[in-house]
Amino acid sequence: MASDLEKQVKEAFMDDHFELAVDLYTQAIAVDPNNPELYSDRAQANIKAKNFTEAVADANKAIELDESLYKAYLRKGIACLELEEYQTAKAALELGASLAPEEPRFAKLIKECDELIAEENNELPKQPMETTTTESVTAAKDVEPVNLPSDQVTVAPVKPKYRHEFYQTPDEVVLTIFAKGIPAKDVAVEFGEQILSVSIDVPGEDTYHFQPRLFGKIIPEKCRFDVLSTKVEIRLAKAEAIQWTSLEFSKDNPFPLKVNASVIGAQRPSYPSSKPKRVDWDKLEADVKKEEKDEKLDGDAALNKFFQDIYKDADEDTRRAMRKSFVESNGTVLSTNWKEVGNKKVEGSAPDGMEMKKWEY
Repeated sequence: MASDLEKQVKEAFMDDHFELAVDLYTQAIAVDPNNPELYSDRAQANIKAKNFTEAVADANKAIELDESLYKAYLRKGIACLELEEYQTAKAALELGASLAPEEPRFAKLIKECDELIAEENNELPKQPMETTTTESVTAAKDVEPVNLPSDQVTVAPVKPKYRHEFYQTPDEVVLTIFAKGIPAKDVAVEFGEQILSVSIDVPGEDTYHFQPRLFGKIIPEKCRFDVLSTKVEIRLAKAEAIQWTSLEFSKDNPFPLKVNASVIGAQRPSYPSSKPKRVDWDKLEADVKKEEKDEKLDGDAALNKFFQDIYKDADEDTRRAMRKSFVESNGTVLSTNWKEVGNKKVEGSAPDGMEMKKWEY
């Protein structure tokens, strides 16, 4: 006799209730967290539910637990194809094909990857080709769930364990995860074409996972990360010099803009006034410090909050001075005096013990 969870999963797939299937597999994983089959099958449910980023994360976990599980490579390849991560998809499919050479779907999907990669690189004219849908590459035998634990567990949504924020330059995005006192050996970071995977696995604690689909594409081999005493700092090398309007991709995000001085701090036009708004900087600084203390902001976050408040309440000339000085000095000078910086180029000023160097393209 099949367990209650197994029956519910089969019914969910038959009724196209794929989000319910994902939830049921999550309950099963809570009971048996080291079962690679469960992660692989939840990846399949996520593909059906069009949660492709989550499907990649589940497939990666299944492969971590069992490197010989060919279905995990197949599902990772399918999800990466949907995310337009063609190189990553091809690498996963080739590994899966080496484990199951008799499986015909690998060859078909690898061929599709080659065609899409060539098209992306303008090596072939764009031509209609047979569309490989999620349904066509996932036969009924592939979605059959494995035996699931009979103990049913209710899993409540968990608030992210660590706070994160990011800033950017024309060439890179710097993501900071505020995790204090984490040993470097407990941090794993993987870079894809447009996917970032971060895991913090401290013994005796729940594993922290952060796997966003990024706003823009990155160059994996140029990305790096550092584990510091108070945070994990991840540097993402942009594939294009565009302004990211958010860290994560969303269909609601506006069309990306090329980076230039006019993009930073863009605002609606306004007419100059002979009576600029006066700002009490001492009072503003005191208020920000109070907020910093109350919110327990860390160094970079507190500094960013301070500058955001200055910019928000400043007059037009002050904002122009801040934008111009910051851009021309490569982020090392921030002036609020337009008369001082308006008619000259602002040179960068390196901190003590450091020197300025030009970017090499």
